[in-house]
Amino acid sequence: MWFGLRAQPAKKNAETIVKTIGERCLVKSMVIIDKQGNHICTFAEQIAQRFRYLHKSYQTQMAKKITPRSDDYSKWYNDIVVDADLAQHSDVKGCMVIKPYGYAIWERMKEVLDGMFKETGHSNAYFPLFIPKSYLSKEAAHVEGFAKECAVITHYRLKNSPDGDGVVVDPEAKLEEELIVRPTSETIIWNTYRKWIQSYRDLPLLINQWANVVRWEMRTRLFLRTTEFLWQEGHTAHATQAEAEEETRQMLEVYAKFAEEWMAMPVVKGNKTESERFAGALDTLCIEARMQDGKALQAGTSHFLGQNFAKAFDVKFATKDGGQELVWATSWGVSTRLMGALIMTHSDDQGLVLPPKLAPIEVVIVPIYKGQDQMVEIVSKCREIEADLRSAGIRVKLDDDDAKRSGWKFAEYELKGVPLRIAVGPRDLENGTCELARRDTRTKSFESLEGLSDLVRSTLDSIQSDLFSNAKSRLTDNTVEADNWDDFKKHIKAGKFVMAHWDGNEETEGLISKQTKASIRCLPFDTDNTPGSCIKTGNPSSRRVLFAKSY
Repeated sequence: MWFGLRAQPAKKNAETIVKTIGERCLVKSMVIIDKQGNHICTFAEQIAQRFRYLHKSYQTQMAKKITPRSDDYSKWYNDIVVDADLAQHSDVKGCMVIKPYGYAIWERMKEVLDGMFKETGHSNAYFPLFIPKSYLSKEAAHVEGFAKECAVITHYRLKNSPDGDGVVVDPEAKLEEELIVRPTSETIIWNTYRKWIQSYRDLPLLINQWANVVRWEMRTRLFLRTTEFLWQEGHTAHATQAEAEEETRQMLEVYAKFAEEWMAMPVVKGNKTESERFAGALDTLCIEARMQDGKALQAGTSHFLGQNFAKAFDVKFATKDGGQELVWATSWGVSTRLMGALIMTHSDDQGLVLPPKLAPIEVVIVPIYKGQDQMVEIVSKCREIEADLRSAGIRVKLDDDDAKRSGWKFAEYELKGVPLRIAVGPRDLENGTCELARRDTRTKSFESLEGLSDLVRSTLDSIQSDLFSNAKSRLTDNTVEADNWDDFKKHIKAGKFVMAHWDGNEETEGLISKQTKASIRCLPFDTDNTPGSCIKTGNPSSRRVLFAKSY
């Protein structure tokens, strides 16, 4: 009786299969009665009813469930990363596999940023993954900052185990000098710059590198903190201090523009405290973003390195008047950490929410039909829509896979954060309309196919703008001032960004962090510099700084 039906639930709708059951059931005329002899249903109807229940249960089990943010924010984040097919943990502890959809988002980020770097005069290059240990020893503050995170290569060859059980390190293949797997590239790059820079004519030298780096992590989190991650690192050399400082600020502004105009993520720009500066830097500038759980995430940094690396690697240039001077340096970078920021800024309990400018697919088209005849006609119309949108410069996908139901597709693209969905069914075909569904608001409307590409473009622009406005409102509404210790603790506990006075003492900074788990995220550029009293010690303070818990 069930022959030929086992594989059907994923491919046919329930009513079609129920009808098939009725047609194939050899005992469909048998009547089921109660104890009083009253007719209840036919045997075939009972089977069909049971199947409807089983089919509904099957669909429910197949649907990917995201843990609500209010229940467990950390699990919500991990659910989205995994279920939206962005990344997964690797068998190599601390490392991740970035899946095609996740990598497509990173490629969008990379494409946009790379264009912005080139617009500001920078060129791409690539430097070795391996750094001689002696190079790190040349800049004391730098090596101290990264020493505990370095992966060290000691040998260069394996050999078969004498007992025949796999391979072992060949003790005869020990390196003369150990190599460090790149945690950052200042040392190897500045050793190279020594050969590239001879004269003032060689300056400024504006180089960017897209690469992977390794910083050994004990506790990892997909995209936010992994042993290996992808990033870009800019390294520039200048003739004067003023030029280097201008470059440091310029690149921070590039990052802020990318965050706000492309990621739709508002940021606070400012200086790091001395204890939070990049190892070897004289000044570190940063952008800080607020995630939906109230924690801050450092989304990008730009460092003024002074002449520290020029001194360490003897990088000098001949001046116009024939003298010799050390060059001035900067470095700046962002990483796949931005993926985590993007997820936590906009996503909801239904899954990922992407700003259109960074979405690999801005619009998905889903045809809805019954039978082969409808399929051909509706899919043909959908292809016309796809061609119109693509010619308008919109990244669009037509999903005409008839092995998946339209409901499954709706749920899948909602989970993956596709900003806009177009559905076309038989009635739409008759009326010259389509259903337009926004991912951010989860609202739907029926729109004419005439002039659709213009409407889609304006809707995508509206989604981009609305995402930024909503995130900006959350940042503004949750940024407060505190003038006493009790209020400060209350606001920090509530997940606020707190502007408060600090006496400038590193010991006070550490004490506040120890007692509240909040750190000074930055000394914001745009803030009231009215003097006051330190929130913790009561000592004089020259200005307010930004405190928050952070990732």
